[in-house]
Amino acid sequence: MIIESVLGNTADISVAHLEVDLLPLEWFETTKRIQRKQTAAGREIAIRFLREGQRLRQGDILMMDDVHAVVVDIIPSDAIVVTPRNLLEMGSVCYEIGNKHLPVFIQNDQVLLPFEEPIFRWLLASGYAIEKQHTRLTNLLNANVQPHNHGSGGSSLFSKIMGLTSR
Repeated sequence: MIIESVLGNTADISVAHLEVDLLPLEWFETTKRIQRKQTAAGREIAIRFLREGQRLRQGDILMMDDVHAVVVDIIPSDAIVVTPRNLLEMGSVCYEIGNKHLPVFIQNDQVLLPFEEPIFRWLLASGYAIEKQHTRLTNLLNANVQPHNHGSGGSSLFSKIMGLTSR
């Protein structure tokens, strides 16, 4: 079965009357545009999202008929949970984590990131209130980074600005 779009989410559409077949995904698989997976009941699923920026979320309904619904289930994983004490600390920790090009999740007024021992130690040494938890990483912070090329074939924002100023 090929899935090209999400039908909705269990937060908005009730599937209580259907047999729910969970599609287990790791947090990093939720942003992949093309992948083949198997549901808990053994259904083969091919995901093919054509648009950039599409991502799967906990509870997304990928297929639904009169009897079954295939629903995304993000597998819990080890994470670093930072509980900022104030807005300045929230900004600082997000900046520092983002500066290392690590994925950041914002959930329940906390900053989460996939667990890595060196980052855990660095955040601890920096004085942040952190802990290691086994949890679902579900609310990936959107980044304003667009795909770009390096070399002569690409057209970066900088080269566009330079093109405007040299006219």
